[in-house]
Amino acid sequence: MVSKIIRKTPTKPTKDRRSRRRKKTPLKNITNASSIIIASINKSIFTCHRRLLKIFTKFTNIGTPNRRKQGFHILKKFPKDEEQVDNLVCRSLSFQPVLPPSLWPEKNTIFLDLDETLIHSRTDPPPEKFDFIVRPRIDGELMNFYVLKRPGVDEFLETISKNFEVIVFTAGLKEYASLVLDKLDSKGVISHRLYRDSCKEMDGRFVKDLSELGRDLKRVVLVDDNPNAYIFQPDNALPVRPFIDDLKDRELERVMKFFEVSDGFEDMRDAVKSYIWEGDQIPEMF
Repeated sequence: MVSKIIRKTPTKPTKDRRSRRRKKTPLKNITNASSIIIASINKSIFTCHRRLLKIFTKFTNIGTPNRRKQGFHILKKFPKDEEQVDNLVCRSLSFQPVLPPSLWPEKNTIFLDLDETLIHSRTDPPPEKFDFIVRPRIDGELMNFYVLKRPGVDEFLETISKNFEVIVFTAGLKEYASLVLDKLDSKGVISHRLYRDSCKEMDGRFVKDLSELGRDLKRVVLVDDNPNAYIFQPDNALPVRPFIDDLKDRELERVMKFFEVSDGFEDMRDAVKSYIWEGDQIPEMF
C-alpha cells in the first residue's frame, strides 16, 4: 500500500503571516517607549510631591494654646509649626547632638541649672554675704559678680558625680558662667558645660531642649528652679525652690536623697513622678 504524505498548505499567504508576526513584536520605536517611561516617572514624582505638601500642610496647621500657672507665665509647649516640621526633617537626615557620647554609658545623666539652683549672684553694690567674685567682660564692659554658694553644693556635686554623669546647663552667658564654674567645680566633677547659646529662645525666655543633647530621655533628669526652662520635657524635670541668700537652705539635701534611690527605676521619668514634697521634710520615694 502506498502511503501518501499530505502536506497542509497554509490557509493564508506568506505575506500575511509575516505581517502578523510583525504585529506581535514589541514597540518598533525605542524613542516612543523611552518617552512613555519618562512620562510615567514624572507623573509619579509629581504625585509624591503633592502628597508630601499635603502632609506638611497638616503639620503646620497644628498649634497649642497658651498655658498659665499661678506665679509664673508658662510658655507654650513645643510649637508644632513650620519650625517643628523642619526639625523633624533635619533630624532624620543629619542629626548632630550637642554633646559628645558619654564617657560612662552605663551612668544616667543629671543636668543642673546654675543660677538660683546651685548659686546666687548679683552685681554692684556688693551684698553682705558672698563666697567669691568673678569679673567677666560683657559687651566690652568689665563687671563684678558676687557669688554666694547654695548650702551643701560642694558635697552635692561630689556625691552625685560618683554615680551619674553631671552636666551644667545654664541660660547664663558663657563669659559669666564659665568663670563661676571654674571656681565652683574645683575638683572637676562636671563633665560638660552648656550655656545660653545651647538654649532656645521663646517669648524672651530661654528653654532647655534635652532632646538635642545626645542623651536618652529615659536616663536624664534636669534640676532647675525655673519651670519655663523645661517646658519641652516637663517629665524629666526635678523642680527646686530658688535660692537667694538663705544660709539655712537644705534643698540640695532633698535632691541628693532623690538620686540615692532613683537608680531603682529603669526610666528616670518614673522616678521623678514618685518624688513627693512633704513640707520641710526630705521627700519620700515609693
